[in-house]
Order: sequence, then C-alpha cells, then structure tokens
Amino acid sequence: MSVSGNQAATGASARKLRVVMAQLDFLVGDIPGNTELILEAARRASSEHQADIVVFPELCLTGYPPEDLLLRPSLEVRVNEALERLQAEKLDPVIVIGAPLRHGALLYNAAVVIDGGEITGRYFKRFPPNYQVFDEKRYFAEGRDVLTLDVRGVPVGITVCEDLWKEGPVEDCAAAGARLILNLNASPYDIDKQARRKALLERKSRENLVSIVYVNLVGGQDELVFDGGSMVFDHSGVLTAEAPQFGEGLYPVDFLCEHHCQPVSQPLPEEPSLEANVYSALVTGVRDYVNKNGFKSVVLGLSGGIDSAVTLAVAVDALGKDRVRAVMMPFRYTSSMSLEDAEAEAVTLGVQYDVFSIEPMYDAFMESLAAPFEGTKPDTTEENLQARLRGVLLMSLSNKFGSLVLTTGNKSEMAVGYSTLYGDMAGGFDVLKDVPKTLVFRLAKYRNTLSEGEVIPERVITRPPSAELAPDQKDEDSLPGYDVLDQILNLYVERDFSADAIVAEGFDRVDVERVIRLVDVNEYKRRQAPIGVRITERGFGKDRRYPITNGWKSGK
Repeated sequence: MSVSGNQAATGASARKLRVVMAQLDFLVGDIPGNTELILEAARRASSEHQADIVVFPELCLTGYPPEDLLLRPSLEVRVNEALERLQAEKLDPVIVIGAPLRHGALLYNAAVVIDGGEITGRYFKRFPPNYQVFDEKRYFAEGRDVLTLDVRGVPVGITVCEDLWKEGPVEDCAAAGARLILNLNASPYDIDKQARRKALLERKSRENLVSIVYVNLVGGQDELVFDGGSMVFDHSGVLTAEAPQFGEGLYPVDFLCEHHCQPVSQPLPEEPSLEANVYSALVTGVRDYVNKNGFKSVVLGLSGGIDSAVTLAVAVDALGKDRVRAVMMPFRYTSSMSLEDAEAEAVTLGVQYDVFSIEPMYDAFMESLAAPFEGTKPDTTEENLQARLRGVLLMSLSNKFGSLVLTTGNKSEMAVGYSTLYGDMAGGFDVLKDVPKTLVFRLAKYRNTLSEGEVIPERVITRPPSAELAPDQKDEDSLPGYDVLDQILNLYVERDFSADAIVAEGFDRVDVERVIRLVDVNEYKRRQAPIGVRITERGFGKDRRYPITNGWKSGK
C-alpha cells in the first residue's frame, strides 16, 4: 500500500474547501442499501451544499459493528460490487467511506477515498480496538502505513476511529504534511463520551497543528447506540463546529487553507443535560431496534411503578402512541394507587391500554400445585409465579400481534438479581437495562419537563419502589437504599473495585459483601436477559463477561 497519494499543491494562494460531515444511520449487513444511502447523501451534499469532500462514518458500507458477518465467504464479493457501484457514479465531490477490505490474506478496517470514479487512496486502520464492547482484533489486521493525499489542492490525512486515541497516526499524518485530517468513526455512546472525545481532539489538533474533522455514526445497533456529535477542531485546538447528537444529517464546514486549514466557525449546539442526553440515547436505541428488526409495534407491562412509566414514555417518544400497547396485570397485592397511576400514564400518552387480572390464572396454578406444595410455607416461589404469569400474558400478545415485548428492569435490579427469570425478564428488549435506579428517577422528572402536564404522576416518582408481589412489600426491605446500592454497584461493576476497596470508600462491609454476592450469583440470570440500551462504560452484555461457574472470592 502506498504511503501517500499525490503530492499536495504548495502554492501561496489560499484555497477554499467545503467538507460535509455525513452523520448517518446505517443498517448492519445491508451493503446494497448502505451503498444507496451513501450515493444519495453524496448527491445531496453536492447539489445542496456544493461539497468538495463528503466524509462518512467508519465501516459505513457494512454498518457497525458487523461482527461475524465479516467471516462470511461472500463479504469480499459484496464489498467489491459496492465499490464498483460507487465508482460508476463518478460523483462530483470526493467521498471518503469506511469499508472492510482484504489485502492479501488479511482483512482490514479501511477508509477508501473515491474521486471522480477512481479510488485514489486506501487507508488501513492501525489500531483495531479490543476492549469494552470492541473485539476488532477477532477480524482485522493492523495497518502500518500513513495516507496523505492531495484533495482539491489541499494536503489531507486519513485516520480511522481508534487511531485518534493512540500515539502515531495523527502525528505521522502531520509529519507527512497534512494540514487537515479526516477521522472516520463508529464511536458508541456512553454518558461521558462526548466530553472525552472533545478533550482528545483539542489536544491532538493543538499538539500537531492540524485541523481535524471527526465524523461519527448515529443510530442504534442491538445494545449499542451511536450518538453522532460529529465535530471540527482547528489547528489551535478550538472547537469550531459540532453536529447535534442523535440526529441524522449532512453538516457542511468551510475551510480556508493556506499555511493551515482554518475552519470557519459555526454556532455550537447547546450542551445537553445528562438526563436529556441519556433519554435521547434510550429513544434512539428503542426506535432503531424495533424498526430495523421489522416489528410493527411494542407491548409492555404497566405496573404503576416508575420503571414501567419511564419505559412507556420512551417507547411512545421513539415509535409514536399508535405503535405502543400497555397492559396492567393486577393481582390481590396490587394497590389502588398503582391501578390509578398506570391508567393515568396510558391515557396521558394515548396508548392502547388493557387490564387483565392474573388472579384466576394464579388460582388455577396453585390448585394444580397443591399436592406437591402441601406442607410448605409460601415464599418467593409464589411471588415468582405472579411475575411468570404476567410474562406469559405479554408473550402471548407478542406472538398473536407481532409486537416486541419491552421489559422494564433497570440496571440496579439486573445487577442484584431482583428480577424473575421467565417473568418480568421475559421479552425482547430491556429499555432501562443499563440505567441505574437513581437515574431512572431523574429521567422521570426530566420527561415531565417536556410536556405541559405530567406524563408520569408525581407520586409514582416519590412513593417507595415496590414489586407488589407480597403485602406491603418494598424494594428496600431486601436491598440497601438505592442511593447506597447504586454507588456500590458503580464501584464494583463499572470500576472493578474489590470489596475491601469499596469498604475503604466508607460503605458498610455487610452491605458491600451482600451486594457483591448478589451480583456474582446472579450472573446466570443476566445471561438469559434480553439485551438493552448501553449508556455506561460498563454495561451488562458485551462489556462485562464474567463466568457463571467460578470460585473467585470477593475481598481484595
């Protein structure tokens, strides 16, 4: 592979360059559809924005992450057909796309530059990541070369995603004469991610005296959500343009290139609150999972509690009220408050709402189990039966009407196993799977600020949480308070603190050891749980892969 393309023009006159950041949502595996999306975007960038360069996200041709689709024998044929299709259009702007390319016996995560129907540059990602949700080394070899090339008389360097986070690729592009670096990304969202990106881009652009165009993918893919937030930093480390997070679009940026390529500053979007950012991530994740998988609608159990209330609001905001069905399934322990609040939520949001009592089914099961249960005392078995009957009802509605069941468990509950296999865990997608309970409360309050009236009744937010599986039951009867529990879980699950280290932070040892034990022994449940939107750096899923069977002892 060539180290560089054509040598850049070095005339004294300044050149104007318009770069369009194509922040778009691609479907994993749909190479023909993604190819057409690239072509349509490039044509629009040309006709509407008079683009010189259009930059697309990492692996946009296949969607990200393609996972084991990269092992399919026909991958190379399909990618080559797509590249031929893109070349045949002979588009006016230069386009820079991401695609998996085979070179010799090895597969690379590549950026491809197409100018006037010809491929003028190929760049192989030098640092395929292999941590958290990333396992690119399973598929991709490491590139070694630098790519700088002349684009409309401007020396431009190309890098891909993780290359920005390591020492070498940006520095090598700058040393090769690049004044502008285009960085293609498929960087998934977590709560602090955009701030970390900005700090990195500020440092890299300033230290290397180059402007950097950072183009990121947007949309949901299984548990991952990509937030876009594409941006431009100038050679002095100043943020000059930023696309909104969670929104598709074509975002043009003008550069005046002489000694440096100076972007023309644009008004920056307002910094969203944490709650607004997380809520947008949940809406995006639900919308794309449902739509990309072809579900007509969703159904969920509405209990009158805060988790199902927030889940309902997210579903309606993602899909519209006509595609959401809520079902209240009361039992003898269900309070009148829960019945009233669930109905109020459904009516306010305008969804189809049904009430199906599980009492007759419960009685029938208990009659059948009377003989084997004779001489025993009621315990969690009877409580779990209630949850499982509700799961059967929801899955029956799912089967009959083609609706995806949304489960409503939060991260705190999933961590300690406060959930029932084949009961409240029965479903296809858990909206709040990576949302700690304390954040659920904040999201409920935030969602109420988006409407004139309350979508989630105030007493749903203020009442003590309860599964209502037994008389006068409260979550905190069997768990530490959520304000304490979530802090312990953050330290243990997301930051890998030991029990001793958590105690040293000021937490009660009895609480710490109990919580850690609950986390460890409930791994088997989480393996059988539906996927859900990842919003933290360490979600339950691809991020955290603990053995179910193990002899590890907590402590040090």
